[in-house]
Amino acid sequence: MKVAILGCGHVGLELGRQLESNGHDAIGVRRSDAGLERIEDAGFEAVRADVTDRESLAAIPDVDAIVFSASSGGRGAEAAREVYVEGLRTAIDAFGERDEPPERLVYTSSTGVYGDHDGDWVDEETPLEPATAKTDVLAEAERVAIERPPQHGFEGTVARYAGLYCPGRYRLERYLEGPVTEGYLNMVHRDDAAGSVRFLLEEDLARNEVVLVVDDEPVDRWAFADWLTEQAGLESPPKRTTDDRLADDGLSEAARRRLLTSKRCSNDKLRALGYEFRYPTFREGYRDALEAYTG
Repeated sequence: MKVAILGCGHVGLELGRQLESNGHDAIGVRRSDAGLERIEDAGFEAVRADVTDRESLAAIPDVDAIVFSASSGGRGAEAAREVYVEGLRTAIDAFGERDEPPERLVYTSSTGVYGDHDGDWVDEETPLEPATAKTDVLAEAERVAIERPPQHGFEGTVARYAGLYCPGRYRLERYLEGPVTEGYLNMVHRDDAAGSVRFLLEEDLARNEVVLVVDDEPVDRWAFADWLTEQAGLESPPKRTTDDRLADDGLSEAARRRLLTSKRCSNDKLRALGYEFRYPTFREGYRDALEAYTG
């Protein structure tokens, strides 16, 4: 199987490594020299292209599957729309109109599309209620990922990621030092975020479907901070309620909306499909980070 990873960042690099290790051919696609170097350092083919520039996509060879994981670089809703909606349409059309189009697409989305559920459980059947302009764009992109590929004779899958963490992105100090604001954390280690997409492609699962990619145990932030500090041999960090944090005059509107979107994400579907997690919970996922910190 040959797979093009459009927007080959943290998760894409790991996905490429896993695909290559399992005997597949991965092609990482980035715009920058630094991004291309990271792909080559990871041990697979790098191609320069931009999902918003259809002509540049011609540099990518024919593939069996495309994984769309491009980023808008943390910018606002309009920049997100240019990449996630317009760029996704451009990529689907560019590949779909080839003489040998791919068999499927996987679009990587975010659990931010759910909005607030007051701490209740959500799954793939839960109606979406995006709370910000940017998450509204992500919900629109999900519709494009499912509805547009069939116009070209192939099928799309949405992999809806929870909060990602990995080496270099553990953010330990935030929880060890505090103050820690209450609420649920829904997380997945980068290796499992990549592994789940690899699994869905290899096993040919979830065509025209959405799959939540999150580990086994959503955790209360206060409980998570207490566990981390206990493991590190430190005192429990200071804590604050959501109301305390909302009273902060310097809080941005985007941060305010994030504080008001509490939910617990279920991975029952991914588990039922047969995926086995490398890091089933934060306890396994943060072990190396804690050993490095205490060492």
